[in-house]
Amino acid sequence: MPSHRVQRAARAAVLLASWLSLSPLAAQDTRPPEAAMSGAAPAASAARLTPTAWPYERSFDDSLELLLRQGFDRPEQALQRVRAMQKDRAMARHSLPLLLAEGRLLVLAGEFTPAQALADRLAQHPEARDAALLLQAEWADRQGQGIRATALARQALAGLSLHCPSSASLQSVQASGAGGRSALPAACDFRLSWSALRLIERNQIRSGTLPLAEATVQWALALAQAGGDRHLAANSMGTLAMLAQMQDQAEQAKRWLVQARQLAQGDALALFKVKNYEAFVASHRQDHAAKLRALEECVELARQADAPRWLAQAQSNLADAYLQLKQPARALEVARQALPLFEQRGDIRIQRTIRHNMAVAYVQLGDYEQAKREVARIEAMSQGLVDQGLRVQELRELGEAWTEAGQFKEGLAAYHLERRLSAELVEMNRASALQQLQLKYDSERKQRDLELLQRDQALVDHQLANRQRVQQVGVAVALLLGLSLILVAAMVQRVRAAHKRLRANEQLLKAQSERDPLTDLANRRHFLAVMQEHARREFHGALLMVDIDHFKHVNDQHGHGVGDVVICEVARRLSLAVRAEDLVVRWGGEEFLVFAPGIAPEDLLPLAQRVLQGIGGEPVASSEGPLRITVSIGCAHFPLQPSGLPQHWEQAVNWADMALYTAKSRGRNRAAAIVTVKAGDRQALQQIEADFDAACSSERVQLQQVLGPGA
Repeated sequence: MPSHRVQRAARAAVLLASWLSLSPLAAQDTRPPEAAMSGAAPAASAARLTPTAWPYERSFDDSLELLLRQGFDRPEQALQRVRAMQKDRAMARHSLPLLLAEGRLLVLAGEFTPAQALADRLAQHPEARDAALLLQAEWADRQGQGIRATALARQALAGLSLHCPSSASLQSVQASGAGGRSALPAACDFRLSWSALRLIERNQIRSGTLPLAEATVQWALALAQAGGDRHLAANSMGTLAMLAQMQDQAEQAKRWLVQARQLAQGDALALFKVKNYEAFVASHRQDHAAKLRALEECVELARQADAPRWLAQAQSNLADAYLQLKQPARALEVARQALPLFEQRGDIRIQRTIRHNMAVAYVQLGDYEQAKREVARIEAMSQGLVDQGLRVQELRELGEAWTEAGQFKEGLAAYHLERRLSAELVEMNRASALQQLQLKYDSERKQRDLELLQRDQALVDHQLANRQRVQQVGVAVALLLGLSLILVAAMVQRVRAAHKRLRANEQLLKAQSERDPLTDLANRRHFLAVMQEHARREFHGALLMVDIDHFKHVNDQHGHGVGDVVICEVARRLSLAVRAEDLVVRWGGEEFLVFAPGIAPEDLLPLAQRVLQGIGGEPVASSEGPLRITVSIGCAHFPLQPSGLPQHWEQAVNWADMALYTAKSRGRNRAAAIVTVKAGDRQALQQIEADFDAACSSERVQLQQVLGPGA
C-alpha cells in the first residue's frame, strides 16, 4: 500500500490533470496506448479494411480550437456561434467537426442528454465514429466515470491512430531535425488524438502506473509539437513535470517547468495552467509557501483573462492549500466561492472534491453537524462511482480530521469503511494481475499448440510423399519412417517437458502470490487460506494487530527508500519476537497481523511485551542515521472470556483492530489487550462491537495496557 503522502499526491495529480485539459474537455487498462493498439483495438476499428478518414482541415481546425477554448468559460456564447456557423451553407463541408464541437460545448455547459444525442448522430457516420467515442468519453469523465471514460478513449484512439504517426516515429522525425506539421499526415487530427491520450493518462496516474503515464504524455507532447500547438505542448510539459516530481526526479521536473513557461509566454490561460503545475510540484516538495504563491498567481491570471471557470478551479485549489496550512476558515470561504459554478455545469467529479474539502474544514472548525451534512452529500454523489481509490483517500483524510478533532466515534467509522474499501481495491488489483498472467500463459500455450500442429502437418505431408515413392525406393521409405518415429518421440518429449514447466510455473506463481514482495512475510491471501481451515471449527488462539507509529512522518521526512528499510526491519524484528509456530502477516502498508494458535491466555501479554521491546528497544539503522521506531498493538485471546462464545475469525480480526485503535488513541507505543468481555450472548457481543468506546467506558470490556520502551 502506498503512503498517505503518495496517495494524496496521486489524487491531486488526477484532479490537476482533469482541470487543466487544454482541449475543451481534454483503478482498468494500464498499458501504454501504442501497446494497447496492437491487441485491444475495438471491433468497429478492427473491422475496417480501408480506414475512413475524419474530415480534417488544419486551417479550419485551428480557428475552431480557439472558439472551443473560449467556450470553456462561456459555453453558451460559443454554442450560439457554432450553431450560426452550422446554418451557413459555406460551412457545409465542415458539418461533422461542427457537430462534434457542439457536443463538446454541451458537455461543458452540463447539458449531458443533448450531448449524448449528438454522439449518437455522429456514430451514424463511419468517418465520425471515433469522434463520437471521444465525445462519449468526455461526457463520462465529467460524470466521474473514470474507467468507462478511459475505455472509450482507448477505442477512439484505436481509430484516430490509423491516420496519425506513433510516438516513436514522431520522436525519430524530430531527432532528424524535421518536425513541424510536415511530420503529420494530412488526415491526422492531432488534437483529437491528444484529447484521447489525455483521458488515458489520467487513469494511468490514478492506478499508480507512472512510467506508463509518462510514455502516454510523451506521445501527446510529440503530437502537439508536430502540430505546432504551443498551448497543448505547454500543458503536456507541465504534466511531465508533475510526473517527474511524483517519481522524485526533482531536477527533471524543474527543466520541464522552465520549458513549459517559455512556451506559455503571451498566452494567459496557458500560463495559468503552468502555474497550477508549479503549485503541484511545490506541494509535493512540501514547500507550502511556494505553492500558495503559485495558486494566488493563478487566481490573478484567471481574473485578468476574465475566465470565471478557471477562477473557480483556482479557488478550489486554494481551498485545498489552506486546509494543508490549517486555515479552515479561509479554505471554506474560497470553496464556497468555487462550488456554484461547478454545480451549474454539472461537473460531479470536481463538486465531490470541493465538498470533501468543505467537510474537512467544518470538522477543523468544530461545526460537526454541518460536516456530517457535507459527508452525506458526498455519499449521495458516490453512488455508482467506479473509482474507489479516490474514495479511500477521502475517507482516510476525513477520518484523520475527525480523530484530530477528538470525535473518535466518527473517526473509527471512517477508519473501518476506508479499511473495507481498501481491501476490496487490493482484491480487485490482485484479481486483475492474476487475470493478466493467466492470459499470458494461455497465449503461450496456444502458441505452442500451434507450433505442434504445424509440425504434425509437415510430418503428414512428408509421409504422403514417401508413400508415392514406396514402389521405387522401399529402403528409403523404411529409413524415412524410422526418422519420422524419432521425430514424433522427440515432439512428445518436448510437449511433456513444456507441460511440466507450465505446471511448475503455475505452482511458483501461486507461492509468490501468497508472499509480500518487500518483506517476504505472508500476505493477506495466505492468511485467508489459513483461515479457511479454521472456518471449519471454532476460532481458537490469539491475534495481535501491530501498526508502526508515525510512519507517515518517516516517509515525509526521509523518503520512501528509508520507509521501505523501516518496514523490512520491523518485519524482521517482529518475526524474531514471536514463536516459531506463529504466523506473521503483512496486513497492508505499515500494519502487520500475528496469529498465535494454541497460545494460553496468560501468555498473551508477555508476547505483546516481547513485540514492543523487540521492535522499539533499539533504533533502526538507515542512510539518514538511526531512527527510533515504535509500534502500537491491539490484541485479544479467543474465544473471549469469561463467556467463551465462539466467533468467526473475521470477527476476531475486528476485535483486535478495535483494540489497536484504542492503543493509538491513548498515545501509541503501547499494547491494548482485551482481557474480559461481559456479554452473555451473541447479541450482546454485537452491541459492544457497534460502540466499542462506550463499552470500554462502562467496563463491559476490560482492557489491560502494556507500555512500550520509553513510554
